[in-house]
Amino acid sequence: MGPEKEEQGGQKEDEASNLVGREKSGVEIEGFSSSQHGFSTYCCSPESAIRSVPAECARPPEITEGAVRGLSLQLRDCIKKTLNEWSSKISPDLVQEMPKILECTLAQAIEKINPEERDELKVSAKLFIAGSNSSSIREAVNMTCSALGVDQLDSVIIAPPPTEDGINLSLEYLQPYWAELENLVQNKKIVAIGTSDLDKAMLEQLFLWAQVKPSSNQVNLASCCVMPPDLTAFAKEFDIQLLTHNDPKELLCEAGFQEALQESIPECQVHEWTPLWLLRYSVIVKSRGIIKSKGYILQARRIPSS
Repeated sequence: MGPEKEEQGGQKEDEASNLVGREKSGVEIEGFSSSQHGFSTYCCSPESAIRSVPAECARPPEITEGAVRGLSLQLRDCIKKTLNEWSSKISPDLVQEMPKILECTLAQAIEKINPEERDELKVSAKLFIAGSNSSSIREAVNMTCSALGVDQLDSVIIAPPPTEDGINLSLEYLQPYWAELENLVQNKKIVAIGTSDLDKAMLEQLFLWAQVKPSSNQVNLASCCVMPPDLTAFAKEFDIQLLTHNDPKELLCEAGFQEALQESIPECQVHEWTPLWLLRYSVIVKSRGIIKSKGYILQARRIPSS
């Protein structure tokens, strides 16, 4: 399908979670580039990686009550749609064999940004890390830049990395993730970096420690109806933009991802797959504050049973 068109009177950037319309999503699995090698496979690693890039997928008519559940179901539907389209175009033998490294991609899935329009657009992203590997950040950013045809992202917000049960998020735990983001800023892959769901105390600790300061902090609407006064005062003093969101704590859980795989490619040993990271991007028209296109990119990994 063709790229999504802008809508008159569209939502602004800080209302991205409440957009109504059509969205893109899809799946790419690590290996050769399909444009050069078709859906070729080869085995050189004990693990497999799935990466998802967008094919168009319908959104629910509205995201109001049950928004969190709607977002999760929407993402799963996008994954299933993309896998269904991909698997219908390849040899059944390829799916049945499920080699250790496999790539699937849909050429029409994503709209690259025209270089002549780049200065008129802002490319924003929010990254959800499912594992504990901070190097996933660089991989996610590089893949998004490549998919969209840009050299850098204008802003990246990172959701709080998952912690073990009973362990609260601490500055020490957050530091390696933020350091990776700082490296990407220094290497001009990202312009500005932000946080999500940090209270005033944690945001202040990060701000004082970081070399590259957070430019924004998202606050979950489910956790508060009014911005905490201490957080508001701190953000105002240090010029940190406060945004709202309604993302669930776990946008795509392992069980949900495996269910999407099971319904699309039942022969792929779904219990061996787990999502590693998920990135949601938005391409925004600066002059109008309207989201031109939006999609997901994800990576999952298969660890074969011994």
